[in-house]
Amino acid sequence: MSMAAKTATESNGADATVDAGVDPRLLEILVCPVTRSALTYDREANELVSRAAGLAFPIRNGVPVMLRDEARDLGAST
Repeated sequence: MSMAAKTATESNGADATVDAGVDPRLLEILVCPVTRSALTYDREANELVSRAAGLAFPIRNGVPVMLRDEARDLGAST
């Protein structure tokens, strides 16, 4: 049992370094609220990007803000 607890702790420790952005498991289940398509993580901008919708959703304090009104229009930045 302590082996399982240790494995979970090690797993959480590994996730903590990735959590500076987004937990990869979260990316597997989140979809764009506009198009229901897959999202990609932009580490530099700390955003979840929906290429299909042309939107980038911000991540604040480690929490993705999946609201259309809060998203940045990718077409406007070019």
